Amino acid sequence: MTEQILTEEESSERNEDSRDPYVSIIVPAYNEAAAIEADLEAIIEAMQSSGYEYEIIVVDDGSTDGTGDLAEAMGVQVLRHLRNKGVGSARTKGVKAARGEIIVMTDADNTYPNEDIPKLLAKIDEGYDLVIGARTKEAGTVRWLRKSVKTVIRKLAEYIVSERIEDLNSGLRAMRRDIVMRYLNITPEGHSWVGTTTMAFLSEKRDVAFIPIDYRERTGKSTFHPIADTYGYMMFIIKTVMYFKPLKVFVPLSVLILTLGVFKGLYDSLVLRDFKESEIVLLLTGVIIGVLGLLADLVVKLHKKP
Repeated sequence: MTEQILTEEESSERNEDSRDPYVSIIVPAYNEAAAIEADLEAIIEAMQSSGYEYEIIVVDDGSTDGTGDLAEAMGVQVLRHLRNKGVGSARTKGVKAARGEIIVMTDADNTYPNEDIPKLLAKIDEGYDLVIGARTKEAGTVRWLRKSVKTVIRKLAEYIVSERIEDLNSGLRAMRRDIVMRYLNITPEGHSWVGTTTMAFLSEKRDVAFIPIDYRERTGKSTFHPIADTYGYMMFIIKTVMYFKPLKVFVPLSVLILTLGVFKGLYDSLVLRDFKESEIVLLLTGVIIGVLGLLADLVVKLHKKP
C-alpha cells in the first residue's frame, strides 16, 4: 500500500481543520423507516456524552419507504443508492466516504445497543485495530438456521485463523479506517461483509478484541435470505482462505488424498496382487493439489509484499 506523504503546509492545514471528525459512524439502511430514528437518537446521545468528535453517515441502500429522508431530517449525512445493492455495498460506500480515523459500524434495525459504542472506542484507544460487539444470544429471524450455520462457519473460521472467535458476523464494530481500506477489494456485497473483515484482521494477526453486548429483536422486516446468505457465508470463507491462508486447505486435502492413494495402493498390491490406475490417479491428484497450494501461498505472499 502506497504511503501518503504530506508536505509540512498540508499537514498543518489538516491538523487545524476541526471539521475532520475522529470517528465516522456508518449506518447502512434498507427500508428501515420504523427503526432509523430511534437508532440515530441513541447514537447521537451516546456520542455527544462521549467527548469524541464524530460524524454519522447513513447509507440508504435503495429504500422505498423514506428511510433516507427521515435520516436527513435528523441532520446526519445521507448517501444514497438508486437501487438496492446489498448491505455489503452500503458498508463499503460508507467506509470510502468516511473522514474519521476510526470507523464504527452498526445496523439500523434497533437490534444493537448503540449506547455501547463508546465502550468499543475505548478499546480502540487502548491500541486494538478491531473491536467487535459479541452478541450474547441470537435474536434474528430463522434462529435455528442462523445459529447452526453460524456455528459451523465460526468453527471453520477459527480453524483457518487458529484463534477463538466469539462473534464472527456481528454488525456492531469499531475499526481503524486505514486498515479496513486495504480489504475492500475482497469484501462482498451481502451480509458476509462483516465476517470477511473479521477474518481479514485475524488472518493478518491484527489486534482484535470482543466485548459482550445485548442483542434485541429487530424492528421491521429482515433482509436475511436463508439460502442466498448461507451460500454467501460459505463463499466468503473460501475467498478469505484463498486470499490469506491457502495452505490451511490445500495441505490437509493433499495429505488426505495422498494417504488414500498410498493405502489403496498397498492394499491392492499386497492383498489383491493388482496395482491399478486409480492409485496413480489418487497419488498424482494429491501431488497436484499440494503444488497448487504452494503456488497459491506464493501468490498471496507476493501480493502482500510492500
